[in-house]
Amino acid sequence: MSSPKSPVEPTYADRVYRSLGGIIGGTLLLGLIAWLAIDAIVRGAGRTPWFAVAAVLLVVPLVVALSIRPAVQVGDDRVLIRNPFRTVTLPWAAIEDFRAGYTSEVWTKAGAKFQLWAVPVSLRQRNRAARRREREERGKGGRANTVGTQLPDHGPKLAPADQTISELRELIEHNAGRPTAQGEVQTRWAFELIVPAVIGAVLLIVLFAIA
Repeated sequence: MSSPKSPVEPTYADRVYRSLGGIIGGTLLLGLIAWLAIDAIVRGAGRTPWFAVAAVLLVVPLVVALSIRPAVQVGDDRVLIRNPFRTVTLPWAAIEDFRAGYTSEVWTKAGAKFQLWAVPVSLRQRNRAARRREREERGKGGRANTVGTQLPDHGPKLAPADQTISELRELIEHNAGRPTAQGEVQTRWAFELIVPAVIGAVLLIVLFAIA
């Protein structure tokens, strides 16, 4: 007689939170920079091509860091946060809370705080969601005496950043108890972006000094 099978715990695919507006804006800006740089290198005279190369080395890493790079990747065991110049890996057991005030933040049980650049807070969207909730509450109050009346859902009741923070908070309780979700917070600087930007800045200083 075969032994009963133990229930299999459901697995969840990694979620990735990113700012679509930041990605689109950064991509368009990189295209503009490439067009201007190529034009300056091909048609420029004297030190102009060198100034263009130095500017590209400085500006492109900054644009990538501030617009395209930020992301929050959520797995069963850890949360990986890519901020402009630093990557932070947090086991679920080390996370105290996620909060969204004027910025989105994660707090660890050790008292450290890290911003979530990939989850920008929009006060305009937050006010719009609050007004939507108020309209729905007024509508419910006006129809309280009508039996069987259902109000249509006119959209999300939370701003996108607040909705994301709410989802992340729920995942803390679900994942923090995993044996594989223990460990220390790890941070790593994005030297692949920092080094080219520093080289570009130094090269610009030298070119301006000898101009």
